[in-house]
Amino acid sequence: MEERVKVAVVGASGYSGEELVGLLLRHPRADLVCVTSRAEAGRRLDDVYPRFRDARRASGPVFVAPAVETIIASGATFGFLALPHGLAAEFAAPLVAAGLRVIDLSADFRLRDAAVYREFYGHEHPAPALLAGAVYGLPELRRDEIARARLVAAPGCYPTSVLVPLVPLLRRKLIDPAQILVSSMSGVSGAGRKAEVALLFSELNESAKPYGSPKHRHLSEIEQELSLAAGLPVVINFTPHLIPITRGIVSTIYATPNRGVDAGQIGAAWTEAYGAEPFVRLLEGEDRLPEIRHVANTNYIDLAWRHDPRTGRVILFSAEDNLGKGASGQAVQCFNLMAEFAETAGL
Repeated sequence: MEERVKVAVVGASGYSGEELVGLLLRHPRADLVCVTSRAEAGRRLDDVYPRFRDARRASGPVFVAPAVETIIASGATFGFLALPHGLAAEFAAPLVAAGLRVIDLSADFRLRDAAVYREFYGHEHPAPALLAGAVYGLPELRRDEIARARLVAAPGCYPTSVLVPLVPLLRRKLIDPAQILVSSMSGVSGAGRKAEVALLFSELNESAKPYGSPKHRHLSEIEQELSLAAGLPVVINFTPHLIPITRGIVSTIYATPNRGVDAGQIGAAWTEAYGAEPFVRLLEGEDRLPEIRHVANTNYIDLAWRHDPRTGRVILFSAEDNLGKGASGQAVQCFNLMAEFAETAGL
């Protein structure tokens, strides 16, 4: 039998943490040895989440209070941080120092510049010394860097839906970086598991609303990665919307091809970049556009594009599960690369 790698999930009682636990319990090479939660400490995992009950096992993992010493003592060699921004860094720094390889699902290590973090998140970065060594964990863009990394910052859900379609086009100078507009819609789980009036069923049902405009926090990492792809500063318009579903994101992106670029080069660039990717599906045919229902509960991101001859623009479409490819699934994809497993293992 192949050796299993011991892993810990810190902050396992939120939506992303729960999703992550489910993926790791089914993973053929992961051994979940530590799950933490302040609220659920002392309770069995399958008492809190009955869907994780296993008739073959007399007892399941037990939640413990989050403490660096406890995580290290568990023997875990990988630590997944499913914590709010600001708090994640408090665990990342000592865990990395102790020799664990860390995959952070928060925003704490996605940005290269601590000043940008302060601008968008409203407080000083808690561990700026780690920023230079953190790798932005989008496998389709940084596969080799992720495989070698000690600290990986899993991208945000909205950024994944925007960056995957746009980065290959900017790298190839196919579109004007000054004319990009993005409209995205997300399910309610993207707001996290918290009690707020605005997130009650009766407030959201049969409605939809824009929010976070014009400066949603995820805009910081979107513009950072688009600027790196274009080789110059990129500023875009980005408006997210909350829609009354549990999970999933669909994004519509408007871009203008550069002079002399044929619209057909858009599809060719995607095929070149993603034709062999296990989790990027390129939809073809006039009647096929990305839909949340086809990516929910998966690690896939679906892409399609259209050319509008009336305006001269191209319209790019993407759909993903915000808890899958937008969070926990992508984190496990990074874990597979770091541990030298098949990239699709457990996914």
